[in-house]
Amino acid sequence: MPATTSRRRRAATAAADATVADTKGATVADASAAGAPAAAPAPVSGVPAAGVPAAAPARRGPSPQAAGLLALLATVTIWAAFALSARALSSSTLQPADAALIRFGLPPLLLAPALWRRRRQIAAVRPGPALQIACGAGVPFFLAAMYGGSLTSAAFVGSIVPGVVPLFVSAMMAARGHGLPRGTRAAGLTLIAAGVLALVWRYVVPVDSDVLAGSGMLLLAGGLWALYTVGLQEVNLDPAGSIGLLCVPSFLVIALLVATGVLPTSLGSATASDIALFTVVQGLGVGLCAGLLYAFAIRRLGAQRSAVIGTLSPVLVVLLAVPLLDEAPTLAVALGVPVITAGVLLANRSAGRSADPSATRAADRPADGPATRTEVSTDA
Repeated sequence: MPATTSRRRRAATAAADATVADTKGATVADASAAGAPAAAPAPVSGVPAAGVPAAAPARRGPSPQAAGLLALLATVTIWAAFALSARALSSSTLQPADAALIRFGLPPLLLAPALWRRRRQIAAVRPGPALQIACGAGVPFFLAAMYGGSLTSAAFVGSIVPGVVPLFVSAMMAARGHGLPRGTRAAGLTLIAAGVLALVWRYVVPVDSDVLAGSGMLLLAGGLWALYTVGLQEVNLDPAGSIGLLCVPSFLVIALLVATGVLPTSLGSATASDIALFTVVQGLGVGLCAGLLYAFAIRRLGAQRSAVIGTLSPVLVVLLAVPLLDEAPTLAVALGVPVITAGVLLANRSAGRSADPSATRAADRPADGPATRTEVSTDA
């Protein structure tokens, strides 16, 4: 009897366990059928249970739009620094050729490995666009902008050079059969011309030959930059390749002019502070960072928004010239710079809605900047 009773107790216990198991299985099956995940075993010692992914870490750093805006603001500051340095060069211990050697020599040196990898793409660029780029943003442009800045003011450099680019680009596009500008774009170009006249009118009567000559050189620099802008649209190079295509031949040309005595140099006797200043502004800022930062901003914000924000460069030049160069804005500057800025803004807005892609790209500010301006640059 005791053995029989023991067997009955064990059988009853086994049946109860089976019933509990069946109940748990049904509960899990019901939850799965309803689409609810089964409860996972509790983690041991802080280690996530197998099959349960760890929570993704919170994203840190600025958003893509914020990063693009920061890059664009840095680019606009560099463009403004170009205009300020063009004016400051006349009172420094450097010659224009010295500044050009720094401007075109440092970027290829720093980008040498990248340019070597792109040597075939650079060599494959057709001679026509390559010449437009080398003349439009190379030695002729640089010397015209520096000489014009030495005879005028930073406000003239910062507004006339980038401001007249849409005028010259429109003329080039019209000569290529794209038609004359109309509507909002025509209004913007008219405002640009009016703003330039507002800047120079007070130097016509009585005549100030230095300022007028300097303004003429800045108009020439703007026309050359437009040539560069149009030529840049015809090459298939990334920002680093474009910098190499511009800087390598330009450095060779300026080095030859200095070596043969055609252009004077005082690099050997220049102060270390002047060399350091132009190395940072022209070599690193204008020559290298502006183009790369502007290209980054375009990828994050779009070409149209970048071009619109880029029109703030002339205003920034006027504001910075007061404390840095002791250039108080004159009535002509107070009238002309806002009018030119409004004209560029209208011209760029119209270009963004243009049906002609080539005209739209050519009207945008290039990626290096005026100062460098490049869009891919309205570079200087």
